[in-house]
Amino acid sequence: MTPEGISELISRVSLRDRSAFDALYGSTSAKLFGVCLRVLGNRTEAEDALQDIYVKIWNKADRFAVADTSPISWLVAIARNHCIDVLRSRKPAAVELDQAAEVSEPSPNPEQAAVASGEAQRIYDCLGQLEADRAAAVRGAYLNGDSYEVLASRHNVPLNTMRTWLRRSLIKLKECLEG
Repeated sequence: MTPEGISELISRVSLRDRSAFDALYGSTSAKLFGVCLRVLGNRTEAEDALQDIYVKIWNKADRFAVADTSPISWLVAIARNHCIDVLRSRKPAAVELDQAAEVSEPSPNPEQAAVASGEAQRIYDCLGQLEADRAAAVRGAYLNGDSYEVLASRHNVPLNTMRTWLRRSLIKLKECLEG
């Protein structure tokens, strides 16, 4: 169909002529569907969008000015703009900048890392003040996650002795760290 013919159909649609609307749909829907499919990339969404676009064309036909633009360009612009609106509605809303301040960085900042490093060194220094077997038992229980039974077996002492070693070693570590 010629551009003049499409312009004539749009003019008749603006007067609510249903047969002109049917003819306009028949002659332009394939092109507009192609635009929708290219922009949206989904056939089902493109079909839904095409239906909405022709509703817009029905409602906006009186705004088409014959002298200003080609009729197919006007129809493609309506289709493209509608599809872009569909794409925008798909995207999740951006997080407000004020809310971004509430998002914390999980890794320690340089000051926290320095403090933690100093604390770790103090703990290792205090562990060095314990007898070697008791320090090894504390490391095994609290750093490696070994059970009291495993530690008692490893150090060849009764279970209650291992518990006593660990309790007394923790008391000594606490005194060392507080001092």
